[in-house]
Order: sequence, then C-alpha cells, then structure tokens
Amino acid sequence: MASPSTEWKERIAADEAGRHAGYVRDFEQIQAAKSAKFGKGRALHRKQQLGLQGSLEVLSGLPGHARHGLFAEPGTYEAWVRLSNGGTDRQSDRKPDVRGFAIKVRGVSGPGALGAGAAASQDFLLINHPAFAFAGADEFVGLVKNLTKGPGALLGYLVSRYGFLGALRMMKRFAKTFNRPFTGFATERFYSAAPIACGPYASRVRLLPASDEVRPGATADWAGDFRSHLAQGPLRFELQLQFFVDEARTPIEDASVDWPEDVAPYVTVAVLTLPAQDPQAEAGRELAAVIESAAFDPWSALMAHRPLGEVMRARKGVYFQSQQGRL
Repeated sequence: MASPSTEWKERIAADEAGRHAGYVRDFEQIQAAKSAKFGKGRALHRKQQLGLQGSLEVLSGLPGHARHGLFAEPGTYEAWVRLSNGGTDRQSDRKPDVRGFAIKVRGVSGPGALGAGAAASQDFLLINHPAFAFAGADEFVGLVKNLTKGPGALLGYLVSRYGFLGALRMMKRFAKTFNRPFTGFATERFYSAAPIACGPYASRVRLLPASDEVRPGATADWAGDFRSHLAQGPLRFELQLQFFVDEARTPIEDASVDWPEDVAPYVTVAVLTLPAQDPQAEAGRELAAVIESAAFDPWSALMAHRPLGEVMRARKGVYFQSQQGRL
C-alpha cells in the first residue's frame, strides 16, 4: 500500500480543444436524432429509472488527505439521486447496458469547478464499471457515433480504425463490457471511473451497495427491483474515495485503468441514505419529473473536487450542450 501523493499532473494535448469541439457537434447531432424519436432527453443515460430524495452524511474522523471540499467537516446534506440506463435509446431493461447512479448533493458552499462563481451542487456521476473501456474520449465518441448508425457502420468504423483483427478484439472487448451481469441498483458497486480532485490530491469515487439481496427476475424491471428494496426500509450506501499514488499505477489521463486497491485502498468518507418513499405516489412522480429535468454534470462541483483527466475535460462541453438541447 502506497501513501496518497499530490504529485499528479494533467497533460493536455495541443489539439484537444479542437477535438473536444468536434465531440460537442457529434453529440448534438446524436441527441437531436434521438429526441426526434423518443422525445426530448439526454444524449446518454436517456432512460431514467427513478428519481429519489435522500441525504448524504459526511463522516467525522477522516484522514487528512480526505478532509477537503465537501468532506472537510462532518455534516449532512440533502441529495437527489437519478438512476438510469446509459444508452442513447429508451430500451428494455433486458438489453445489455451501462447503468448510472448519479448523486446531486445540494446546499454545498464554495467556489465552483468552472471558475464562474459559487458551486450550485456537488454532483457525482457513477457507473457500474470501475474503469472506462477506452483510455481517452476519442475512441468512445467514435464508438457511440457509429453505434447509433447501426451494426454495419460500427463494424466499418472499427475495421478502418483498428484493422480486421483489431476490430474483432474490440468487439470482444465491447461484449465483455456491455454483457457484464448486473444485479440491480441496490446491490451493485458504482464508480466515477475517472478521477476528481480532493483538494491538492486526486481521487476516484466508489459507492458500495446498500443490499446483498439479489431478487429473481429483476432484469426485466430495474426500477421495480429498486422499489422493492426501498419498501423494506431506508437504504444506506457508503461513498468512498481512492487516492492517486503515482502515474504508473494510478494514472490521471488513462481512464481505462482500474486503480488497484492493494496499492490505493478506498476510504469511506460519507453515507448516502435513501429513506422510505413511494416513487409511484403523486409526490414521488413530481420529484422524479424535477430530477429528470435537472442537470447532473461532473462539472457541477466544488473547485476542490474539479474533474480531472481528458475524459472529464471532454465531458465539460458535451454535458453543457446536452443540457442546452433539453431546454
């Protein structure tokens, strides 16, 4: 086990700004096409499963490297939670997909990550994978752009970029990623996959499950599965941070690397509690509508927790464009 280090660096390529502007245009087109088909919505994570209210309790007695920003002092904050399927379509829960667990911590105080005033919230956008399938944003954008055009376009893109054998390897890699078994939002671990700052340190975020009870037949209805867990009483999740130790083992710019726990162990810094609530009641439906219309954005954050790395920098413009496309 290594000690957390502040010697991390971001490395910004000379052509990054131009590439990222192109990603914004790509996702603008994807979002417009999908909104024409399904109604206004996000470019990714279009299908909201549930919108819920809860609270985040920051724990006392944290180690010094964790006591920054939101975690500087013990306290309890109101939180909104959005559970979602990651795809561009509104499709059946039976289909393989990445799943999202987004948390908006409200009532925070401090300069915002964008450098344009105070932070409105501290958002954590988590997925059920510890790392991304790609090191950087370019491969991911190319995948999504061609995937929305159909299998033929995707295969052609992969062959042109990686060659025939490389395309086969990538298809196998995609299958492993998207076909990864998922047991439910109450029983899975969720990760930021890419790092954020924690004061002068860099860290990744993980959410530990509230339950180990896997329910039969849940794959047909993830929202119903979560409601059944919630009906049993409050659900409590542990929010954890994992800290950068060195570039070789915990890289900032390569989002495909899962930082090893034996080198960089996770530290529990807060507890997310979702109290008993009925998402199908009138008040629950009204809250879900408010959460669906809200922006969940990794850049809606305190400066102390600003997103780090190329994937996170690419998300800045893409998420802003997606929010504008839904207005």
